Amino acid sequence: MELEIAGKNLDGWDSIQDYVKKKVEKLKRYLPRIDEAKVEIREEKTKSPKDRFIVQVTLNNNGTLLRAEERAESVAAAVDAVYEVLTRQIERYKGKLYKRERGVSPVRETADEVSGYEEEAAKVVRVKRFTAEVVSVAEAAEQMELLGHDFFLFINCDNNKMNLLYRRKDGDYGLIEPELS
Repeated sequence: MELEIAGKNLDGWDSIQDYVKKKVEKLKRYLPRIDEAKVEIREEKTKSPKDRFIVQVTLNNNGTLLRAEERAESVAAAVDAVYEVLTRQIERYKGKLYKRERGVSPVRETADEVSGYEEEAAKVVRVKRFTAEVVSVAEAAEQMELLGHDFFLFINCDNNKMNLLYRRKDGDYGLIEPELS
């Protein structure tokens, strides 16, 4: 597994790297085919000290990407929180794979016994059709704000391709430009 750790504005970098490496290696127990792991750690000057450190981890498992981002008052707490989120994502991912093939996942069975609840399978409850408009990214952002949505699907006038504009947790926007493989 290729592990890439990047940090911004951090003290005690060597101990942080060792801690992150140890946690990411533990994930390999649950998902042995992780090809690549990217960890980004940064400290932001915020009013709330409990949101000061941000840890973002992206795992590439043979083409399937798993991503988590958490905030905490210390780097170790943020890394622990990301580890827990990724563990749940891996359980859900492996459970779906196993259910397709045979039935109930042994990973999910043990998780249900520990947690005491069973998660229902997600289902499509509504299908909505609309005509995608040819607009600029700025116009799409304005339309999204007017509609009060967290995302907006449109045809970008710059490249004539379908794009998805979404609102990030930090209040900024993200743009997804799909490419056919």
